[in-house]
Amino acid sequence: MAKKVAVIGAGVSGLASLKCCVDEGLEPTCFERTEDIGGLWRFKENVEDGRASIYQSVISNTSKEMSCFSDFPMPEDFPNFLHNSKLLEYFRIFAKKFDLLKYIQFQTTVLSVKKHPDFASSGQWVVVTKNNGKEQSAVFDGVMVCSGHHILPHLPLESFPGIQKFKGQYFHSRQYKHPEGFEKKRILVIGIGNSASDIAVELCKKAAQVFISTRHGSWVISRISEDGYPWDSVYHTRFKTQLRNAVPRIVVKWMMENGMNQWFNHENYGLIPQNKYLVKEPVVNDDLPSRILYGAIKVKSRVKELTETSAIFEDGTVEENIDIIVFATGYTVSFPFLEDLVKVENNMVSLYKFMFPPQLEKSTLACIGLIQPLGSIFPTIELQARWVTRVFKGLCTLPSERTMMEDIIKRNKKRIDLFGESNSQILQTNHIEYLDELAVEIGVKPDILSLLLKDPKLAVKLYFGPCNPYQYRLVGPGQWNGARNAIFTQKRRILKPLKTRAIKTSSTFPVSFLLKILGLLAIVVAFFSQLQ
Repeated sequence: MAKKVAVIGAGVSGLASLKCCVDEGLEPTCFERTEDIGGLWRFKENVEDGRASIYQSVISNTSKEMSCFSDFPMPEDFPNFLHNSKLLEYFRIFAKKFDLLKYIQFQTTVLSVKKHPDFASSGQWVVVTKNNGKEQSAVFDGVMVCSGHHILPHLPLESFPGIQKFKGQYFHSRQYKHPEGFEKKRILVIGIGNSASDIAVELCKKAAQVFISTRHGSWVISRISEDGYPWDSVYHTRFKTQLRNAVPRIVVKWMMENGMNQWFNHENYGLIPQNKYLVKEPVVNDDLPSRILYGAIKVKSRVKELTETSAIFEDGTVEENIDIIVFATGYTVSFPFLEDLVKVENNMVSLYKFMFPPQLEKSTLACIGLIQPLGSIFPTIELQARWVTRVFKGLCTLPSERTMMEDIIKRNKKRIDLFGESNSQILQTNHIEYLDELAVEIGVKPDILSLLLKDPKLAVKLYFGPCNPYQYRLVGPGQWNGARNAIFTQKRRILKPLKTRAIKTSSTFPVSFLLKILGLLAIVVAFFSQLQ
């Protein structure tokens, strides 16, 4: 008899989890509190309690080829960076293709997830839900928590003396939907993350003046990278990752600073991070520097105090006649239906590989998507779900509680060393390293050295090309016959939506090709050195 799995939430994590359950022969039931799929990526005019909320103009920060499901490329005509409505369309196509909607119970809220009385032996959970005012209880062999962590806003008003006296309007960025109603206002945006930057850029088109207040600053990058390719398809390669890991840390810091300042000098724009050598998630925004350049946005230091109408900053400057304050101060991790199973303590989420509570007698509950990779979260989510479903099925096993706790502590120390101790970095992790870590657990990490002998053309693509999701469908459980072709046709799908005007192509010999040949020789040397 197939094991029954409760999937909480029908956003991208829930959809990926449903498909993985079906692929492994499990019997999933998904509980979605709203009337539709999409989660964070489904825009609604009104903010709803218990549900993620986005503004109307949200566009993905990671490109379609780096963000698709690993056995289901996005349509060729889709743009490289997707408006939220276009991404939702992809999710609908995906759900229909794999017939996932039949597993979802809409408008059903999960009230509690508790251990079954015989949990120590069975590993089962009692899930209590509510639909149309009626409560129901069911027993499941596994639980996949896919409800996200962009629900409970973090609004640290105690850090802003004088906020009680402020006569203007203030709200969390979660409440923001579109720029109408902000005309000719003087607006202060607190924060320098992606949401803060997007909102500031959008509002400055209609506002009298927009200010961004930041404590630590941030690197800012464009979606457009070398030769006009999407930034993540250029940055996230195995070669570059290995290079960063191989050279001394001081060289990596220099490379990072030099690379980040190629577009514009962050110090000149008042954006340079306080600790510029921490590997924090950069802001992805094509417009912010230009808005600062022509004065529509002014960057300010930390807010020291607020008065009835003004903001006093840490550097002693004052901005008068502030009408609106937008707090883009992030979110708090919260899963009230899990009681104390998942919580943040000492600036750390105590989950093995960001997924499994280590203290459970049976590994039958996992969080999917409770992570912030330096890259697309979608392939990360999918690999998490693939591993979890195999653990639930008994095909993969977890280490002892002691080993898992040691890993959590070690991982947290490394995170602080790389990313810092800020609350916004609690879930931060390196992209390709974490993907490969999960892939090893499942048995789907491609062996590039072996491929170098069997399929050298593919090996070169895997090593020097974008580390796309298809790489994790080449071998092992869940192998997809179309993976190799998807890797070789990726460039075509990237360029397809750009080439809307027919022009004659020119032939050039790229320097990058020569670098790839040299890199390939380095792999050969490494391979034969291992044989000795």
